[in-house]
Amino acid sequence: MNFLIVSIIMEQSGTEESSENSQQPAPISSESYSDNLVATLPTSEGWSTRLTLFKNCWLRAYMVKNCLLVQDNFKPRSDDIILATHPKCGTTWLKALAFAITNRSRYAFADHPLLKKNPHKVVTIIEAKFISEHGGDLDYIESLPSPRLLATHLPLSLLPPTVSTVGCKIVYLCREPKDAFTSMWHFENRIRKGDPISLEKAFTMFCEGCSSFGPFWDHYLQYWKESLARPKEVLFLMYEEIKCDPLMAVRKIASFLGFPFTKEEESAGVDKEVVRLCSFKVLRRLVT
Repeated sequence: MNFLIVSIIMEQSGTEESSENSQQPAPISSESYSDNLVATLPTSEGWSTRLTLFKNCWLRAYMVKNCLLVQDNFKPRSDDIILATHPKCGTTWLKALAFAITNRSRYAFADHPLLKKNPHKVVTIIEAKFISEHGGDLDYIESLPSPRLLATHLPLSLLPPTVSTVGCKIVYLCREPKDAFTSMWHFENRIRKGDPISLEKAFTMFCEGCSSFGPFWDHYLQYWKESLARPKEVLFLMYEEIKCDPLMAVRKIASFLGFPFTKEEESAGVDKEVVRLCSFKVLRRLVT
């Protein structure tokens, strides 16, 4: 957790710098309002495309519009499960683990959806408004039966405030910053048009807080502090700890979500089957 301590120092040093951008208009989910709002916000060169600063978070312009829609239209339920991650910090893995755990009585492991579908296809990202197979709006999320299993890359501050009051469960997965940065750099260069962004330039921007869904440290800190304030509703996990002992992590997540493994299930190796199903070996074979 040393890197979290370092982040607190970085957070304090950046307070004055970010204060001038802290006051933004209240979000209203209309196309004209969102277009006008985005046009007034600060922008900066990004790693692959330009980024817009919205409420102290750097987002692509279309994501600001999606965020406005989420803030105005997403209605959290008390039994929701929200998987939160910064991009390139184990999102796919966390989705697979949570889906397998919460649906283990519904599907046989021999013919499980995760053997055929990428976890992104079975766990919806809240702010991904433009999902063609789901009608392209938030109605799909509202139509899901409870308990809903959802995901987000948004920092806690950009989710509706009721997320912190209705009692829904949040599982946050962080990753060692060096590995997260490296993965982000490779990803952004794959989608970047023109010459790749250098490692040195990307690192400077990363340290200055300018990256998609950044500042990176703020993202971690918001959920970490929330997990300290509400440990029964927010679970803060580390990617490296899950990798070191996936069986222990699976049991921990299951217990936190209210789906603990029974003694009979553990004796039958159901928890171990979840680990096997969500292993990197299996997930790498899935078609995106």
